[in-house]
Amino acid sequence: MSRLVNRKGINKMAKAQALTTKRLEISKANAQIVGVAAAAAFVTIFCLFAFKAEFSQNRYNARVTTAKEKAHHQLQNNIQTSEKLSKSYKKFDSQDPNIINGNPSGTGDNDGRNSKLILNALPSAYDFPALASSIEKILTNGGFNVTKVSGIDNQLSQQSNANSPNPQAVSMPFSFEVSNANYASLGQLMAKLQQSIRPIQVDSIDLSGGATSMTLTVNAHTYFQPAKNVNITKKVVK
Repeated sequence: MSRLVNRKGINKMAKAQALTTKRLEISKANAQIVGVAAAAAFVTIFCLFAFKAEFSQNRYNARVTTAKEKAHHQLQNNIQTSEKLSKSYKKFDSQDPNIINGNPSGTGDNDGRNSKLILNALPSAYDFPALASSIEKILTNGGFNVTKVSGIDNQLSQQSNANSPNPQAVSMPFSFEVSNANYASLGQLMAKLQQSIRPIQVDSIDLSGGATSMTLTVNAHTYFQPAKNVNITKKVVK
């Protein structure tokens, strides 16, 4: 009877030990599966981030390459344009006679190279004293009795009109008065103003006095245009 009890006890112990062993094996297998799954998830996430970073870098490199090619083509076009412009400028500057039928090598009122005439016609800086001297010279050379040449010297306020990539012409108002002139000579004076190298737009004319002793007051304006800037800039590709 005691042997039978011992055998049953041994069998129960063996079964319990076998069950424990299976549980350990299952737990070990589960742990391995979790480890493998975690490693696979880590590798997958790493690959996704690496792919995204590589994809973003490739797109950025493509944008940089496109911008460089665009800048290179623009530079080539600029070089070709500058060569054409240089040839055109030399041809225009050496034109004989010049644009107002003067001698490009002379020293008269209508003489000089075209580049100088253009700069005199539309100077790049506000210079009212120079304008007043120019108007007075036209009047005195015409034999007129100059009573006054006046205007507002806005040089300080015009300093803000500095060089820019897209300069615009700026008006320069002025007025003058001549006296003791006849009607015919005043007509010639107006014609001379229209033939001046500087663009002059007459705003108003006031005549007084007799036919042989007239006083003429003219309000008019001309222009100056700030120089054009050519800036080389840097562009950040994002």
